Amino acid sequence: MRIEIRGARVLDPASKRDKEGSIFIAEGKIAALDNAPDGFLVDETIDARGLSAIPGLVDLSARLREPGFEYKATLESEMRAAAAGGITTLACPPDTDPPLDEPGLVEMLTRRASGLGARVHPLGALTVGLKGEKLAEMALLADAGCKGFSQGNAALPGTAMLWNAFKYAATFGFTVWLRPQDAQLSANGVAHDGEVATRLGLAPIPVIAETIALRTIVEIMSATGARVHLARLSSAAAVRLVQEAKSRGAALTCDVGVHHLHLCDRDIGDFNANCNLTPPLRDPSDRDSLRRALAEGVIDAVCSDHTPVDDDAKQVPFAEAETGATALELLLPLTLQWGKEAGLKPVEALAGVTHRAAKILGVPAGTLAVGASADICLYDPASPWIVQPAALASQGKNTPFQGLELTGRVMRTIVGGRTVHVA
Repeated sequence: MRIEIRGARVLDPASKRDKEGSIFIAEGKIAALDNAPDGFLVDETIDARGLSAIPGLVDLSARLREPGFEYKATLESEMRAAAAGGITTLACPPDTDPPLDEPGLVEMLTRRASGLGARVHPLGALTVGLKGEKLAEMALLADAGCKGFSQGNAALPGTAMLWNAFKYAATFGFTVWLRPQDAQLSANGVAHDGEVATRLGLAPIPVIAETIALRTIVEIMSATGARVHLARLSSAAAVRLVQEAKSRGAALTCDVGVHHLHLCDRDIGDFNANCNLTPPLRDPSDRDSLRRALAEGVIDAVCSDHTPVDDDAKQVPFAEAETGATALELLLPLTLQWGKEAGLKPVEALAGVTHRAAKILGVPAGTLAVGASADICLYDPASPWIVQPAALASQGKNTPFQGLELTGRVMRTIVGGRTVHVA
């Protein structure tokens, strides 16, 4: 199938291209930009005037809820949501049921996901059962397709186990993905340790729960030579520690959840359970620091942290509600909104959800370069829409952005030259 996408504003953050033109697709790859190759006969022309063409988004944290949590979401529903959000590549954490600690589970997931839309890259469990007691067989999991190893939202193992895990990972060149949070300091906590938690009587999670764990991770990675990706930073103090570590040459990357770019603990209001997230929403000053750090490149990428939850798990008191929010379909417009408010051009704002995220994941994605896979998102930059949970493709309808008007509607998503979503 030979396709011409005609008249779009072509934005490629990897090359900083930002100009109107055409994209020519042949055999699932980008064959040319602007001018058709010699002898190119078009089978389909997509009129994209008024639309922006960008690389398909790369999402570093999207829970698809299979295996084990099909009552919260199914692979089919979440892959439809990814397509509706312009996401063509995603990483899924290992905290399924059972966790992704065996090659057969990884192979089953990738086989089930094949052909449903986005390219799914599982993260393997760092420890067996995510219990922090015994290392998983990382080499076998990598052979099965895992792009890194993580504890998901499970507690970090003790320092001795981290030491052994980092040495193992460094030997094979694997990347360890960790969300820094000290289990004891955060035990039973549900909200940022600040004025809002005090006023509402919510058990607190202090910032030092993140920074103490982060310092430990940095020390051990420095001693072992391991590569580490820090998932979903939440505080200004963590940003400063990452900046210091990077200035010393640490092989460290990090991301931030898109919710944390826009929300803070004040948004909990009167116990809004949709704002019960992991990590917790923190002080407005922390949110502002995260926004600046992403604009400055200290934070490398943005993820949706998509975590669909069933309605019953949110329709309970805040402290009892399950953490998480749906976000696959909100990643693009929320990233664009952050970029606009930060004074960035769209081609600059989208770097953290395209080529920079792809580099962290270690996959050839997130670019519109000639020869690259034709993974493309076409969106209308001028089309406003209101977030209505019932209209979301995800089975999870839980979002703190309900009723918010956003700009930027995905009109078409293409994976490997095949259209997987049309608005």
